[in-house]
Amino acid sequence: MLLFLRWYAAKRPGMLDAAPWAGRVEEVELYDLHGLDLARYRAVLVSTHHDQRYLQARGAQIEAYLAGGGTLVFNGHLVRPFLPGLSPFVPSRGAGVEALRVRRLAEHPVFAGVTAEDLTFRRGVAGFYGRGCNPPPPGARLLNGVGPEALPLDWELAWPGGGRLLMHAGNDLWMYEEDSSSAARLAPQLFDWLTAEGG
Repeated sequence: MLLFLRWYAAKRPGMLDAAPWAGRVEEVELYDLHGLDLARYRAVLVSTHHDQRYLQARGAQIEAYLAGGGTLVFNGHLVRPFLPGLSPFVPSRGAGVEALRVRRLAEHPVFAGVTAEDLTFRRGVAGFYGRGCNPPPPGARLLNGVGPEALPLDWELAWPGGGRLLMHAGNDLWMYEEDSSSAARLAPQLFDWLTAEGG
């Protein structure tokens, strides 16, 4: 079972009602996190829209979850780091399309078959996917970069104890679920990665 932390009902992703997510994801209000046994969940999904002050207050609980082998998927600009080694969001420098261009830095199952061009542009406009980075700690695997400096927009960190942190410094990865481009692969491939045996 996966856990989606909901802050506002209006932000609920449509993917939760469709295969392969339907019936496999439990939704819980973010402010109920303190009463949850996170060990019940294979992965926890945090959307762009959430109360980072509260998440920071639950940092020890989240760290213990990762240390126990859980997976956390974080979307958004990190303002209040809630785990050791995390740092606040850094925007891409420069202007124009090049400051927003996404570059593949390493292969990863979530991004398989998704072109950097389809992440850079959505409906002909650049910048929807991400505009900077949540700086990665040492040892993180850099997946996608943005801008001329290829700031690490997406990265994965193996947590001591077997957990995984997938960090995306932009809009929710599942926002592309109904796109006609290759970016539509993100949501189902994220699900497959989170639920894969041994993964």
